[in-house]
Amino acid sequence: MLPEFPHDVLRDAMKAFRKRFKLMRLDHESKLGRSPLSTGKDAAFESILPPEQFPPDVWRVLVVKGELESTGRGFYKIPTEKPSF
Repeated sequence: MLPEFPHDVLRDAMKAFRKRFKLMRLDHESKLGRSPLSTGKDAAFESILPPEQFPPDVWRVLVVKGELESTGRGFYKIPTEKPSF
């Protein structure tokens, strides 16, 4: 049984997750060592470790709600399509 979290906490957790995902993708795509004339390289990952400022149960609750998808070993990704209940 998972604990209940206020909507504000879940919203802030998703916001932090999206921000971390965006920054990691940007960092990966703009690595030095590529030609200055190239547009970079697409990020080859789709899941990340969530921010540690929120407890692990928050991420599990977001998986149950369909906001995130667990890919194993503590990694999560944003699902390609949200489930319709």
